[in-house]
Amino acid sequence: MFTLAAVTALAAASLPAQDAGAIRGTVTRADDSTPLRDVAVGIQGTSLRAATDAAGHYVIPRVPAGPQRLAVRRIGFAPKDIPVQVVAGRGQLVDISLEPRPVLLGDVLVQSASRSPERVVDAPAAVEIVDPNVARALSPTGQVPLALGRLAGVDIVEGDVQDFNVNARGFNATFTRRILVLQDGRDLSIAFIGSQEWNALSLPLEDMSRIEMVRGPGSALYGANAFSGVLNLTTPAARDVVGTKLAIDGGDLTTRRADLRQAGVFANGRFGYRANIGYTSSDMWSRSRTNIGDLAREYASAVDTSRYHVNSPFPGFELVPIAGQTKPGAIGVPAEATGRPDDLTSLYGSARLDYYGGDGSITTLEAGDADVKNEVYVSAIGRFQFTEAVRPWARLAYGSDHWNVMAWSSGRRSLGPQRSLASGTFFSEISSLSHVEAQYNGELFGTRGRYVVGGSGRIGAVDTKQTLISPEDDNRSDHYYSAYGQLEYRVGRQIRLSGAARIDGSNLFAAQFSPKLSLLVQVSSRESFHVTVNRAFQTPSTLQYFVQSPAGPPADFSPLEAGLRASPLGPALAGVPEGTLFTKSSAVPLWVFGNKNLKVESVVGVEVGYKRQIGSRAFITVDGYYSQVSDFVTDVLAGVNPAYAPWTAPTQVPEAQRAAVEGAVRAALTAGPQPDVARALTRLKDGSTAVVFSVGNAGHATVRGIEVGAAVQLTNEWRADGNITLDGFTVDSAGLVPGARVLPNTPHRKANASVTYEGRHGVSGWLAARLVSEYDWASGVWVGRIPPSTTMDASLGWQVLRDTRLHLTATNLLDEARYSVYGGSLIGRRVIGGITVTF
Repeated sequence: MFTLAAVTALAAASLPAQDAGAIRGTVTRADDSTPLRDVAVGIQGTSLRAATDAAGHYVIPRVPAGPQRLAVRRIGFAPKDIPVQVVAGRGQLVDISLEPRPVLLGDVLVQSASRSPERVVDAPAAVEIVDPNVARALSPTGQVPLALGRLAGVDIVEGDVQDFNVNARGFNATFTRRILVLQDGRDLSIAFIGSQEWNALSLPLEDMSRIEMVRGPGSALYGANAFSGVLNLTTPAARDVVGTKLAIDGGDLTTRRADLRQAGVFANGRFGYRANIGYTSSDMWSRSRTNIGDLAREYASAVDTSRYHVNSPFPGFELVPIAGQTKPGAIGVPAEATGRPDDLTSLYGSARLDYYGGDGSITTLEAGDADVKNEVYVSAIGRFQFTEAVRPWARLAYGSDHWNVMAWSSGRRSLGPQRSLASGTFFSEISSLSHVEAQYNGELFGTRGRYVVGGSGRIGAVDTKQTLISPEDDNRSDHYYSAYGQLEYRVGRQIRLSGAARIDGSNLFAAQFSPKLSLLVQVSSRESFHVTVNRAFQTPSTLQYFVQSPAGPPADFSPLEAGLRASPLGPALAGVPEGTLFTKSSAVPLWVFGNKNLKVESVVGVEVGYKRQIGSRAFITVDGYYSQVSDFVTDVLAGVNPAYAPWTAPTQVPEAQRAAVEGAVRAALTAGPQPDVARALTRLKDGSTAVVFSVGNAGHATVRGIEVGAAVQLTNEWRADGNITLDGFTVDSAGLVPGARVLPNTPHRKANASVTYEGRHGVSGWLAARLVSEYDWASGVWVGRIPPSTTMDASLGWQVLRDTRLHLTATNLLDEARYSVYGGSLIGRRVIGGITVTF
């Protein structure tokens, strides 16, 4: 079938050119002529390259006239180098067939560990690449984090269809920020909360050309919040995806998805463009919890109630239902919600323009936006629903052999009401991040040494219209800056030393110094050891510094006051007017306040790793780590912020009886269903009584563990992968308020196993299983037990025609009702199928 890629190539070749021509063609399997996608085709000695599309087509415009060599590479196939005689001003057809060959996983190139390309066996870090077949199969779900689920050491906490937290090596939370997530160097976090909004990506998962995950501290090269790792998403240049692609999918949860992408080159290959637009819609797993016991009933099918006690946050129900559902009666009166929740939707798109310089450089201008609706998120103070928000962004970048310069901006604006389901309050958010960065790399001492230097500046702006931040702190603009460098030096053929250092500063925190030292010993070309010592840090988010929000409906302490008046302490309260022991005892407000005095959380870690390619079919990795976390920033807890001291009795209580009254109040609250309230009861600056939850620094924690992984190419078509992670954690209780819980929120044992098939006639598929041990969860108001789980996912694809592929993907194949975050929804089976056509 003659595709738009071929038309574009001929058009490019027909343009006037005195010293260049174009090469196009199709890459297929040698044994059955099935087209191969994602094959890298490049001109040796230049930066000219292309990648085949789903129909196996590729185009390389503006190839210098004369003798050239095509380098053709794809994992799982024998490489080819093909001589080509390029004729100026003409297009040339070069079709290629590749022989299947076992994968040499140790030779796969990675870039995130050192900010430069290197074989994975040579990387001085625990780094993995997501299998493109896995990413492509999971793309119809719209759930990017699921693609990371089978990586060693990685935790994927799923609260709902798009409510994910990605973490590694412990201390997860409802809004975790310990993994820095970048897309082409652009930070995907939200300025206010500092974490990701996964359904706001403007490019589908299948269009990511590369997904790399580096585990372990990474602030020396990447700065703040590269605390437990870095996730790098890379998108393809326009010239790498020339042609048109249309994907249509549907399935469980009334899922509907359509995505269209067009890319091409023009001006004799000097410019390339890529544009996409897509829409997704589905039901959600979340349901309203507006009645007493709703959470327990929701979890009943997932837990053994004789072993697991399901505890709802105070007051035991949410005040408002999820959008689309209704609840009879007034706000604050528990009742069952009825109706169907409104669908989750995302309308997204992006456009990119590339200029390809004659020196191999690329200049890129791109922008995108996403309009997302109705997602429910689990936060430390209850669940929130964002009824509508837009996420615009733009990026300008220049990349060459030595320079990488970029400027980008991203924002978030709430268009519809964002509300707390727990308290019923509505809030607004307008936030943005603006960033500039420049990096230069070069060589020293011939080819023995290499260095990288760079610097960046960023402005984060947040305006909540005084709905989540007090007037004196709202509508703020904070600045951040950094400078960093890295030096590598090779001693002989087997030893590589590297050191890196970075300094970060801000108006919000004291300057942070992040050093890193690593030693890589290459036992052979297929075997290596590495030892890395580094420091990383995590800054408190704007929310943690400045949030001011109701945590729920006011508490009624009238019964407690009545009981005290009827007790032997009654005479001590004679001077206190009825109903005012707690200012207004019938309505004591519940608040969540930030902590402006938070210190930056830091980690110093040691990692020892081993990688080995065994023969031509097996690859193993072993990574052990030991880390010390200092000034651990707690989640929202009671009594951790010294600005809110324990409650004191009113001045009308005689001095001699004040301690007795205060002790009786604490004892009564501690014995109640929500003992944390006893520590949270305080007085505000104006002297009024309130229940306040906040964040604080909680001393030290120790993290240690081992991650073991293996991949075996069973045959040319079949591959098996597996890994196991064992973690251990110790929290120093010094500095913690008695009774407060700081937990790693991570299973001590988890394992993955998968088998993948990619064979003749365009048939491919995989089956994956993930096993997780049970563990305790404590994040803000959510305190409970996560049961053990075994989750299976599967995928099957078939290239029925050169330009047409059918696919079917199932997540949680066995329909095991489960939750992975206490307070999150039960996650069931989801099966989605569809068709992808390339023109």
